[in-house]
Parts: sequence; C-alpha cells; structure tokens
Amino acid sequence: MLKELVRNTRSYRRFVEAHTVSRETLRELVALARLSASGANRQPLKFLLAAEEPTNAEIFATLGWAGYLVDWDGPQPGERPAAYIIILGDTEISANFGVDHGIAAQSIMLGATERGLGGCILASIQRDALRAALKIPDRYEILLVLALGKPAEEVIIEPVGADGDIKYWRDEAGVHHVPKRALDELILDLP
Repeated sequence: MLKELVRNTRSYRRFVEAHTVSRETLRELVALARLSASGANRQPLKFLLAAEEPTNAEIFATLGWAGYLVDWDGPQPGERPAAYIIILGDTEISANFGVDHGIAAQSIMLGATERGLGGCILASIQRDALRAALKIPDRYEILLVLALGKPAEEVIIEPVGADGDIKYWRDEAGVHHVPKRALDELILDLP
C-alpha cells in the first residue's frame, strides 16, 4: 500500500555497511527516476553511481549529516552507506532544474524502501571537493547525494509536541524521533 511505503521511507543515517548494494540495484532505482515527471519533459538529470570503496569514502568525506544532532559527526565506520547515487543537472540541457531532482530523489527512495533498503537525501555537500574527488565535469551541477544501504537504526514518526519543536532527535537507546505536524495544521481553509 502506498501509504505504508511513504510512512516507511524515512531519512536513515546509520546503515549496516557490510550489507552491499549492487550497481544493478542502483540502476533499477535510477530507472524509477527516469520514469518520473520532469519539467517540460527536458529530462536534464544525470546520475553517478557508487557502490564500492574507495569511491564511497571520497563521497562520504564531502557530506554533512543531521544538522539538528549537533554532537554527532555522522555515521561511524561500519554504519556508513554501502552505496550512493549523486544527482546532477546537465547545464547543456537546461539551466534550471526546478523540482526534478526532488521528484527523482523521492522516486529512488520509495524504490529503495520497497527493496528493504533505506537512505538519506543530502544537500549538505562540499560540492567543490566532491567535484574534484570524482572529476565531475563543470557542465554538471551537483544537486543532491542519496546515501543508501540497509538501515541500522529505528526511526519513529511522532506528533509535534506542545512546544512546537520540529527538530528530530535521538533518545538514549539511539532511536531516531521525527516530529510531524498534524494534518489539520497543514490544510488551510480560506474564505
């Protein structure tokens, strides 16, 4: 059911690093993005796939993890992503990528969840360092990095508390809590 697939597609930041993700699986996930909507059907997105060391380590070094968890530097060795998909915008096709990369990223994440994987969509990227490390030509704008693997953490959705705080947090057992606003708070009834 779609509702359960969406509910289970969370931002995971800790993985079973030893659980490999094949390049074929990454290709299948990008195939879902290929079928997704694209503004004016320009289809300007390109995808770099990584599922092996040392490329994974080079990508990992350029990423910022979980801004609200100020005392956490990101996944430790053994709990890092097993694979990455880097979403690029081809500036020779379009100068503006609109929301295409967001649509593509969500399609990929839904497909990952369906396959028993999890991931995190990252925009906190040291783009110049990533470009240099992977020798990405200037014509490609680095839009997002998707970290993928078998989740090694539990993520719980809960209502936003009375204080209105929407910051995610981890409890003493390492369970990741994500407050979500109530549906009635999101829907406006305008006159």
